[in-house]
Amino acid sequence: MFGEAGHAYVYLVYGMHSCLNVVTGPVDYPAAVLIRAVEPIEGIERMVPGRARRSQMASGPGRLTRALRIDLSLNRADLCVSGPLFIETGEPVRDVDVVRGPRIGVEYARRWALKPWRLGARGSAALSRPFQPTRLRKGRPS
Repeated sequence: MFGEAGHAYVYLVYGMHSCLNVVTGPVDYPAAVLIRAVEPIEGIERMVPGRARRSQMASGPGRLTRALRIDLSLNRADLCVSGPLFIETGEPVRDVDVVRGPRIGVEYARRWALKPWRLGARGSAALSRPFQPTRLRKGRPS
């Protein structure tokens, strides 16, 4: 997490689930975004299904890394260049279709857990957990 922006920070939680973060801050500053879910569009036949239905097979940090075969060997991968793990642009999501809500799974963080730092695509079946959304307008919370 203290590395260069645009790189993966992959770590193990509970000794069994990998989590994928995208480092977003400058070197030596701990800033990253946890990728909680993705909506499978292509390559589904190559994903590890687990027990979830198709729309949920990559919903939640553990399911996501299992479905995409992301493990600790991909820690520090450069996500800005084509390689074993990278981020590719797709169809843009309109601001009106971006929902935000409080963080989940970090109740220990008290007031920081209530920050509306969880973002998702309105109506996506791939959300790991539903939340009461707040609309974004021009990139800002309403």
